[in-house]
Amino acid sequence: MRSFLYSVFFFLPFLISAAQEKQPNVIWLVCEDQSPDFFPMYGDDTVSLPNIEALAEDSIIYNNMHATTPVCAPARSAIITGMYPTTLGTHNMRAFNEGRSTNQPSLGIPSYSPEFPEYIRPFTTYLRESGYYCTNSNKQDYNFKISTDAWDQTCRYCKGAEKAAIHWRNRHEKQAFFAVFNFQISHEAQIWHQQNLPLHVDPKRIEVPPYFPDDAVVRKDMAVNYSNLVRMDGEVGAIIDELKESGLYDDSYIFFYSDHGGPFPRHKRAIYNTGTKVPFMIKLPKSKNAGKTVDELLSFIDLAPTVLSIAQIPIPEHIQGVDILDAKRKERAYI
Repeated sequence: MRSFLYSVFFFLPFLISAAQEKQPNVIWLVCEDQSPDFFPMYGDDTVSLPNIEALAEDSIIYNNMHATTPVCAPARSAIITGMYPTTLGTHNMRAFNEGRSTNQPSLGIPSYSPEFPEYIRPFTTYLRESGYYCTNSNKQDYNFKISTDAWDQTCRYCKGAEKAAIHWRNRHEKQAFFAVFNFQISHEAQIWHQQNLPLHVDPKRIEVPPYFPDDAVVRKDMAVNYSNLVRMDGEVGAIIDELKESGLYDDSYIFFYSDHGGPFPRHKRAIYNTGTKVPFMIKLPKSKNAGKTVDELLSFIDLAPTVLSIAQIPIPEHIQGVDILDAKRKERAYI
């Protein structure tokens, strides 16, 4: 017995190391405030986005992914838990105003974080317990107070050196990682922040949706948004290049999506397809099934269980989403 126990404890670190080597890396590239209609892989050729287009060629394209809400903080609560905001009590925008004691000081609205049962946890805690190194660059904003065990590295609206320091490079050698990169250049606010920069598209070339007035103001704002997508494409390309240079691209899962629909009226905050429907694609290892399109109705509550399944971690029963990549499951009607 003593010899058996000695053998178990001697080989255990090697067994754990071998298991971690089999765990695939997962990278999320997350833009903000964008609808599918603005992207080449969904038929819009207004601007060229070469890095995103190249990633799309290696990916499965999903045509019917929806945010649980058409605004960011409640949608992110669903992403990090795999549960509906209406279940969590996180459906009111900025119920929890991260870093502030009040929500709207002039109105006296308090900032509060809903209290969950202990079994409701950020899905990244399960990844970390399984040996993953988890990083979240540049944004949290989950509409509730996130637990300290959710990330190895994270920050709230960080920039510069602080942002650059949050990276999978900081993991142990051969440790699997889950890395989230948020691109704020595509956010609604950037339409006025970038108003005076050179445009990457002639406003006269833009096709204005029928629900907008066709005037110079709308065309200019849409041109700025398209130009911000070009800027974002460069940021995406830098991460893709780093993955390729590190020999990580081929064997990794790479997700690209937006946190909800577009940055304009009738988009953000509006419960229409323009507000909830988002671009979404997944590059599988070795670009398996590249070029495939999927029309099935999907939801942000499906992101957490999908990553857990990729990591070979059992999906907790309380999670309301399903594994997107499980070909054997039946399509689920969302109610």
